[in-house]
Amino acid sequence: MIVALIALWYVAAVPMNIKEALTQVERDGAVVSPESAVERRDMSNWALVARNPQHIAGSWATARPRLPAPHVVVEELYDSTIGEEVNGRRGLVRSGSLSNRSLVYHGLVTLNATFVGFLIGAVLGVALAIGIVHSRVMDMSVMPWAIVSQTIPIVALAPMIIVVLYSIGVQGLIPKAVISAYLSFFPVVVGMVKGLRAPDGMQLDLMRTYNADARTVLQKLRLPSSVPYLFASLKIAIAASLVGAIVGELPVQRGGLGARMLAGSYYGQTAQIWAALLTAAALAAVLVGLLGWLERKTLARMGMQT
Repeated sequence: MIVALIALWYVAAVPMNIKEALTQVERDGAVVSPESAVERRDMSNWALVARNPQHIAGSWATARPRLPAPHVVVEELYDSTIGEEVNGRRGLVRSGSLSNRSLVYHGLVTLNATFVGFLIGAVLGVALAIGIVHSRVMDMSVMPWAIVSQTIPIVALAPMIIVVLYSIGVQGLIPKAVISAYLSFFPVVVGMVKGLRAPDGMQLDLMRTYNADARTVLQKLRLPSSVPYLFASLKIAIAASLVGAIVGELPVQRGGLGARMLAGSYYGQTAQIWAALLTAAALAAVLVGLLGWLERKTLARMGMQT
């Protein structure tokens, strides 16, 4: 599957970059068809590929590709991580710290906001879920508002949050964490409500025969039953929190993967954008994998591992 996706990526890069490739080889003295730049502009990309098959390889090595080839993205990943920190090929590396041009540095900036926002969102989501399960008033009032809140586009909401918090002197990590928490609390609320209501009527009746109060039922029955639902929702929440941190970095541009992507779009460095995207995807996979490992350990310790 991975090999097929990479092959499809290479194929898609040819028509996307063929016009830039033909312009580049023409400047180097090669013959292209048609010779007029105006004619090439009005032709479809696939027609240009069909008339210039000898220049297909050039579409994978253009200076500013619309769609960079996989090997170009890999080179950018190396240059932005190992090459930047070890070899210093793109700038001076500060001793004892990470270069602010490195994807490692930007990834750590994003991870800081992700973790803080995830913790805030998870704690808030669990607290709201407990209140919703135990209070019909909260169930009828808070839950609909929680659902409605997720219909607001985060791209439109993020600048408003940053501006409002900045006006009261709050900036830096906190605004990005608030945006991350905004995206991550909802799946935790939904999953925990489902989990806390998972015990059936017979189990609840048994607790009543023991004369257990609401706190005891919560601690002894509802919370243990909700653990599988909690971890399922946390996996979604951690990925959403990462997205929120990246979106929160777009208006600020002071570091982070979001700022790295925006800088790449400003200067036409699409390989830089793709490298940041792949880094974000890798971070999300690692975070979800860590939660999956923690889930297996927790469920095994509770005797709930299937």
